[in-house]
Amino acid sequence: MKYWQKMRGTTKSPPRVSLVEIAWSWLGAFLGILAVAYLNYQILSGTTLVMVIGSFGASAVLIYGAIKSPLAQPRNLMGGHVFSAIIGVSVYKLLPAAPWMAAPLAVATAIAVMHATRTLHPPGGATALIAVIGGAKIHSLGYWYVLVPAGLGALIMLAVALLVNNIPRTRSYPEYWF
Repeated sequence: MKYWQKMRGTTKSPPRVSLVEIAWSWLGAFLGILAVAYLNYQILSGTTLVMVIGSFGASAVLIYGAIKSPLAQPRNLMGGHVFSAIIGVSVYKLLPAAPWMAAPLAVATAIAVMHATRTLHPPGGATALIAVIGGAKIHSLGYWYVLVPAGLGALIMLAVALLVNNIPRTRSYPEYWF
């Protein structure tokens, strides 16, 4: 019976966020994704490189909308994406004919490594998964995927987060670096 009772939750929902906070989160997310999307579609089009990956949308939620969260700090953002990209590419290279096994192995291993390195960033799980299921263009990048898009894209979004999140007096980012 105790097992099922745990599923009721232990706390109440968090309070609403002010409209000003919503506006700053929106602006940061817009500018961060704009920066990587512009590079992807205007600068890198016609190349084999990719700058936009789906996991950056989830990172935007954290680094612009939940800036106090430990999961949103620079160490977690950068480490989570880079470690997970390395793992995703490596697992895909080991098991290219078995994506049904490579996908869960990459995500689970990425979570374990992020825990061990104190870089837990939930979008990192998606970064590892994208390396496995991302298709020919992603697979052709090989370990370049770690640098572009995972590392450079996260770094660009971090730069935008540092600039935008520190404009209002009511916001301060990051909470810590290491």
